Amino acid sequence: MRMGEFSRRTGVSQRLVRYYEEQGLLKPSRRPSGYREFTEEDVATVRGIRMLLGAGLNTATIAELMPCMVDDGQTLAPACSGMLPDLNRERERIDEAVAGLLAARDRLDAVIAATALTGGADPEACHAAGAAQRPGDAAVSPLVTHI
Repeated sequence: MRMGEFSRRTGVSQRLVRYYEEQGLLKPSRRPSGYREFTEEDVATVRGIRMLLGAGLNTATIAELMPCMVDDGQTLAPACSGMLPDLNRERERIDEAVAGLLAARDRLDAVIAATALTGGADPEACHAAGAAQRPGDAAVSPLVTHI
């Protein structure tokens, strides 16, 4: 199948398909005319790429992992025993990112609770506190630092 149909079938833009090819994630064959020719295997490859990107892996890591992956029709399953250290490292990185997001959510919940409890600070005081901050300063107003 050619690029337009492949893009429709996979749900990714033609530009993104070309990017995947540039990154070594896709290797479509070429027709004598120079047009790319995609297969059902390429569709499965894009499905795997999207799954791994969704899990937080970057394209460089995916490029290292893709040669060791086989598609069973439902999910990607590892085929190379040497993948485990890389996968564990990525899992740890994702766990750290999740922990950071949960901490940020907890801080936001605390600010929301304090605002709901007190009815909020005077808008002019909030504006003055925000204007006093320089770029790079913490975005939390001094009015809520006790939380």
